[in-house]
Amino acid sequence: MRKFILPGIAVALAFTVLVGLGVWQLIRLDEKQRLISQVATMMKAPPRQLPPQAEWNAPSFAALDFSPVMISGTFRHELEVYLFASVAKGNRGDEQQGLFVLTPFDLADGGSVLVNRGFVPAQLKDPKTRIAGQVEGTVTLTGILKFARTPGLFTPEPDRANRLWFAADPVGMATLQGLTYVAPFMIDADDTPVPGGWPSGGHTVLNFSNNHLQYALTWFGLALVLFVMTLFQLLKSWRPNSGITT
Repeated sequence: MRKFILPGIAVALAFTVLVGLGVWQLIRLDEKQRLISQVATMMKAPPRQLPPQAEWNAPSFAALDFSPVMISGTFRHELEVYLFASVAKGNRGDEQQGLFVLTPFDLADGGSVLVNRGFVPAQLKDPKTRIAGQVEGTVTLTGILKFARTPGLFTPEPDRANRLWFAADPVGMATLQGLTYVAPFMIDADDTPVPGGWPSGGHTVLNFSNNHLQYALTWFGLALVLFVMTLFQLLKSWRPNSGITT
């Protein structure tokens, strides 16, 4: 029996760790689901005035992520840039690939912010194909304030020659266009129609990574495999010798 003590301890520790990791992922799943629910509720709140530029770097400002805000100012359409996008099309769950149009917006009370005006099909990238939507003069709009997310490991580098990004980068986009200061966040315009219909706003996505259930099932699965293999080895070791001696 002594030969089973150390392996048994090792197996018990490994099994405990695997089950513990699975339980931890379930806890993270619950936390993530509650966060997504809270953000979804926050996005439906009445819009508030965007705080002044002096407050943008305050630690408390981060709490406004995914909050509805209202801004007034003027677009700088000649400096628009583009973000690769795929949006739902129709009622069948189909997706249409195209671009989000991001335009610098000079705020009436100082500072600038990139506004994601919404989606256009690839063939409407050229602003000349949607002249009616290039609104001039002072405008007031509402939208969702969003901080940039860290790009994924396999996100392509931006195509600066064509002003095309594959992950939102307000600072990089502003630098390319020669702007000295743009807010470190963007505002996704709501679905209020614009003249001519393009860009089409209201495409804010809750892009929180939420793979915790898959991770939990993986850890529990490994624990089950370890248990079955251990049980098999024990039965094999304790099986009586059925050989016949003469």
